[in-house]
Amino acid sequence: MQTATVGLIKAVDKFDPERGVEFAAYAIPTIIGEIKRHFRDRTWDIRVPRRLQELRLSISEATSTLLQTLGRSPTVADIAGHIGITEEEVLEGLEGARAYNAVSLSMPTSDGDRATELGDMLGSEDGEFELAELRVALGPAMAALDQREQKILTLRFYGNMTQSQIADQIGVSQMHVSRLLARALAKLRGHLGEEAA
Repeated sequence: MQTATVGLIKAVDKFDPERGVEFAAYAIPTIIGEIKRHFRDRTWDIRVPRRLQELRLSISEATSTLLQTLGRSPTVADIAGHIGITEEEVLEGLEGARAYNAVSLSMPTSDGDRATELGDMLGSEDGEFELAELRVALGPAMAALDQREQKILTLRFYGNMTQSQIADQIGVSQMHVSRLLARALAKLRGHLGEEAA
């Protein structure tokens, strides 16, 4: 109603009685045009360029016409040939048409026996990718350490042993293991820093 009123106001402002046209004949197309513009520009859930909005309408009309003419669902090639555009443009228009009605990420979906939300099915960034690079760089960095340093680091971080347990196993004091561990980690960080640079 508001949009039609805006169209009526525009018709009143732009009407020229000197042209010899009735006001109703001028106002009705102006009001209808304003309403069409409103629906074209305001009813999309996600804003897409006007070209895609108009392409969606052309594809929709062509699909209806071809469905009746062909007696089957038209292919992308059929639609492209009917409208006179490329298949890639048809695909772009179909993709853009998906923005007309957005789907909530909270929408329930059925995944076999259990129901889940659409948002739960979307992937997320996997933090393990960064660690994979570090693991690849760790091999050469570990190889740069001497045998005892490698053994201490392996027992501490892969064997989950305490410094006292490592000291008992290699035959030194816990304090010495602490110093060796600190020195080995410093060498390792230095080597990994060089790799990153």
